Amino acid sequence: MSASPTLPISLEFFPTKTPEGADKLRVARAKLYQLKPEFCSVTFGAGGSTQDGTLQAVTEIMAEGYSAAPHLSCIGQTQASIRERLAAYRSAGIRRVVALRGDMPSGYGSGGEFRYASDLVEFIRKETGDAFHIEVAAYPETHPQAKSPLADIEAFEAKVKAGADSGITQYFFNPDAYFRYMDDLRKRGIDIPVVPGIMPIGSSSQLMRFSDACGAEIPRWVRMRLQAFGDDTASIKSFGLDVVTALCEKLQAGGAPGLHFYTMNQAVAVPEICGRLGL
Repeated sequence: MSASPTLPISLEFFPTKTPEGADKLRVARAKLYQLKPEFCSVTFGAGGSTQDGTLQAVTEIMAEGYSAAPHLSCIGQTQASIRERLAAYRSAGIRRVVALRGDMPSGYGSGGEFRYASDLVEFIRKETGDAFHIEVAAYPETHPQAKSPLADIEAFEAKVKAGADSGITQYFFNPDAYFRYMDDLRKRGIDIPVVPGIMPIGSSSQLMRFSDACGAEIPRWVRMRLQAFGDDTASIKSFGLDVVTALCEKLQAGGAPGLHFYTMNQAVAVPEICGRLGL
């Protein structure tokens, strides 16, 4: 079945570190804009290592005519540093942010003045009122550092109570995990939109590495097929398109409020998937 042409999509990019990378990203964005994204988000390096690149990419996207949302991570940040960043975002005309705890450094002890993403959301609301639409992260397969699935749901609930407007999930390949998660949220009276995060499959080694790091489960049958393809990148990409398109069809049929694509700064797989979906 094909998806409704009105299903909103959003796109995630990461800041580049070289002028050549920035040029390639501009070309990729120009191709992806044909999909008419609702907004584009730009990630924030661990400990804020790419924060200037984040702001630069966001202001470029806005100059290109699209809404953009910088990621804001609380690890290693102080109230003063976040206040300064929020002021910079407001003066740049930014109206949406993605508030995250961020990657926890090993031996975490002094990660900054915000312990949880809910603390950051609460601070943004207190400082800026309704100036920003606040997106937060959601984990249908449970955050790898959560004590339990219930504790993870409670952490999301804390972010909503602190003032989050909507959620974007970690990527996943099992649609049932998303639908069960949404049922669990609704049982607790949480009704903000939670958009599924979608990771196109372009490289099996990269996917395995990312998934092991972030706790996203690759179904055994998918993992086995990818491993069987070895270095046959054409087969990996073709199989990946089939798997991810089928996932998106199930999510759309089940009433997902949109799709958020982790583009990896590439502009090949996402337009192909959206074309198959009729978006």
